[in-house]
Amino acid sequence: MLRSGLTLLSAVLLAIYPVRALAVSFPAADTPEGYVGRLLINEAPFPGERGYVSEADSKASMAQILWVLECRIHFVPAGYRQREIAVVETTNVLDVITAGGAKGQVDGFFRDTQGRLATAPRVEERLQNLIAIANRGTPGRFAHLLEYGEALATTYVQARLAEPDRFASLSQFGSIAVTGHAYSWMTDRDYYNPGGSYLRIPDQYEGVLGGNRFFTLRRRGDKR
Repeated sequence: MLRSGLTLLSAVLLAIYPVRALAVSFPAADTPEGYVGRLLINEAPFPGERGYVSEADSKASMAQILWVLECRIHFVPAGYRQREIAVVETTNVLDVITAGGAKGQVDGFFRDTQGRLATAPRVEERLQNLIAIANRGTPGRFAHLLEYGEALATTYVQARLAEPDRFASLSQFGSIAVTGHAYSWMTDRDYYNPGGSYLRIPDQYEGVLGGNRFFTLRRRGDKR
């Protein structure tokens, strides 16, 4: 009798407070769009996290991070070799992401000993936590950011980038000539800097997005 009563109670509660079907999911980690999407989500802050300013700011950060990867492949500036800015010579974005191993180009993104795409456990744990939050109640900022990251990655993998590169036209910082575009990003702290010919993109050019500082390159003569 107790079991029947609980079953009836559960049915009543479900009728009043239905469980919302999962609205947000994510492509598998071993697919190009799933892997690129995980990178974008991993590098952009969500509400309540350090560096979060707004939904628009985090989305802009995702787009510019993807542009950094794109520029390391298709916009190598005059006077530079691809290996100088991407560690590898490739036309494959997955090679750029995983170059240098687990502590290489992108911390936590690498290929395992079998050559398969892999991430540090924390990357998948955070993604699954964000998905769980996004699927509670009415879709909000968490859902919007996850869906944007997935769509941005999928569009890029299938047909290149749809969002404009806001750093493409940069040409001069004071007396210093620069290449335009961004070729690196790091958490915005003064002590984080890729060094060499990289230059911080100043705040007046929106050089910080989603808690990440973006870097362009000092212009060189064409020595390739």
